[in-house]
This record gives sequence, structure tokens and C-alpha cells, in this order.
Amino acid sequence: MQRRFLLAVLLILTGCGHPSGVMTPITLTAATPKTTRVDMLVATTREPSGDPSTLFTGERSPKPYLTYVGVSIPPKREPGTVQWPKRLPPNPATDFAVTHVEQIDKVAEGRTWLRQHIKDGHALVFVHGFNNKYEDSVFRLAQIVNDSGMDATPILFTWPSRAQLTAYEYDKESTNYSRTALEQTLRTLVDDPAVKDITVLAHSMGTWLTMESLRQMGIRDGHLNSKIRDVILASPDIDIQVFAKQYAEMGVPRPKFTIFVSQDDRALAFSSFITGRVSRLGSINPTIEPYRTKLEEAGITAIDLTKVSSNDRLNHGKFAESPEIVQLIGQRLMTGQPLTDANVTLGQTITAVVGGTVTNIGAVAATAVAAPATIIEQPMTNKKKPLPADATLQGDLKQQPLTQ
Repeated sequence: MQRRFLLAVLLILTGCGHPSGVMTPITLTAATPKTTRVDMLVATTREPSGDPSTLFTGERSPKPYLTYVGVSIPPKREPGTVQWPKRLPPNPATDFAVTHVEQIDKVAEGRTWLRQHIKDGHALVFVHGFNNKYEDSVFRLAQIVNDSGMDATPILFTWPSRAQLTAYEYDKESTNYSRTALEQTLRTLVDDPAVKDITVLAHSMGTWLTMESLRQMGIRDGHLNSKIRDVILASPDIDIQVFAKQYAEMGVPRPKFTIFVSQDDRALAFSSFITGRVSRLGSINPTIEPYRTKLEEAGITAIDLTKVSSNDRLNHGKFAESPEIVQLIGQRLMTGQPLTDANVTLGQTITAVVGGTVTNIGAVAATAVAAPATIIEQPMTNKKKPLPADATLQGDLKQQPLTQ
């Protein structure tokens, strides 16, 4: 009963989205105002739809597909937002619009695309989260790339999500289904001499897929390739103890890890509820024990976005919707710079745990440290008392990991 109530709340909060079927390319004309174009390579384990307006469904494909997608972004817009068309075809003067779609059937063609589009050797691999259509992840990555100002080639890995709140279990199994395909995508980038370094940015349930694929790579090779330089986990929907094991089993050396957390994330509260009230990594308070010490000793940077305002009523997409945070990702993380030094100034109070320092990002200095795998592997136990069986929905929300 409580699960149905919580699901109803989430349905009300998410509400109706946007018109579907936006993947049919439009042609820009001389009369079109100057727009910005983001070109990306999309790898997917979704089943083709046979419909050019959607391209792929939420069902699972026995083989991966590659597509070259170009997205036009309108000139006047609020950073951190996606301007979905209110009607089709989209108006490029006011809406995000697909301007190019090209299926890539051979691996060699994909490598050629990469060499033609690689920017200074930097590659960004984005892995979306739960409840996403193909087009959702395409437009979100285009928004992130545009708003962050990053100088990197965007590569989207989109896995089979049915884009329904009631399909949580199906989506979770789809991430497991896609582990090897993401690993192969990363290996292709690692093996390409045109690629100097790789940043992986994963959101929500996509962080589980990312950690599983990196763990597989580490187990096969003994460690991860040094080209995989940064891993950014935004609102990670992962059991904390499972994350600790995944992290430890990658081997050393590891990439630099950054996690974005928020204790008011309602989507992660729902995830915790349906998984047996198990705390999710993305909803911890990194300044309290045992999290603070374990993160510091492992050299994992944790940035708490709880006090950051967002237009997302679930508070689940702050990393992409806050202009300051998305620019932090593009201009510092993507260039290998530390997140907290004298050159970082943000208008909001954002708490960071970095290498032994708990501080507000503003004018501070901190250095990340390395640590043996055994440090993070130790259980990070949630000692909170379980909820009583007759707890109300209001009580559930108050006592879930939102306030840990």
C-alpha cells in the first residue's frame, strides 16, 4: 500500500512530459536564427523501432547500434533547461531540434566519425538514468555539452529503458543486460589513438551500469586503462555497500571519482523504498560519519547539492539543471582541474568532501588523495532504525535517505 502511495506521489510530481517522436530531422533554412549544433555518436542496446520519429524503443536488442545524431539548440534559452517542442515539427528558433541522423553500420565507420569529430583528444561518455526514452537522453546530453562549454566529443550510451515509473525492475535488469556493450564502447575509445582521455558521466541508474562495466574491465585486465581519467556519478542509484565492492574490485590505479549527492532527492527516496529501505549512494550526507572518513581516505570527491535549487520537482537532475554545476563539470572536471581551489566561486553554498577537507566551495584549496582498495571496501553501514510497518507516506518521506 505504501509503495502505491509513493508511486502516486512521484507520478504527480513528474506529470506529463513532452511530445514524443522528435527524432525526425528537420532542415535549417537561411531564415532560421543562428543556432548552436551539438554532434554526438550514440551507442545503444535498444531495439530499433522502424520509425524515424523515434528510432529506438525501450526493448532490448541482441546487438548494439551506432548512430550519428546532430541536435540544434535555440539561441535564447535558460541554461540548464531543455526546450522541448510544444508541437511538431519543432521550431529551431525556440526548440531543441534534431537536424541530422545517420546510422553507422560498421565499426570502421564509427572510428572514422570519431577521428573527424574528436576535440583535442577528449571524449565524454554519458550514460543516462532510469525512466528515459532514446530522445530524452539525446537532448539531455546536447544540453549538458552546450551549457557546460566543454571541449570534448560527446558519446551517448543509451540502454533499454521503458520510460515508465512502474518499470523500475525492468530498467534495472536492462542495465545488467548492457554491461558488456558499455565495456566494449569504452574499449573502442581506449584503443583509438586519437583519444587521449575519457570522462564517464553517469546519472541515476546509469551509475550502476557504469560501475558494473568498469568493474568488469578491471577484473579482466587487472586494472582500468589510464585513458579513463574521470568518472562522475550524478545522483547515483546504487546500494552504498555494493558501490564499495564495485570500487574495490576495479583494481588500481583507478580513475578520479566524483559523486554528486543530494539528501532531498525524491527519486532516490523511491528507489530506497522499493529496494528494502537500503540507502542509496546519491542521497548520503558526505559530511557525516562513516561517509566522510571513507570518502576522504579513498580519494573520492563528494559534492553535496542539497542546498542547490532546481526546477526538477524530484530534485534528481540538479547536476545538469544548475548552470553553475554543469559549467563546473565542463570547465574543470573535463580538463582535469581540481574542483576546489581559489579559482572556483559559486553563488550557492555547496559542500564538498575532498581529500581530508570538508568545506564550502568558494575560495578554498584541497587536494585529493589516493588510498588502498580496502579502505572503501569496508561496509558503509546505515545505522538508522527501520521504519515501523504502519508508517504513513509522510513519515516515509521524512525518514528515507532524504535526510541521512
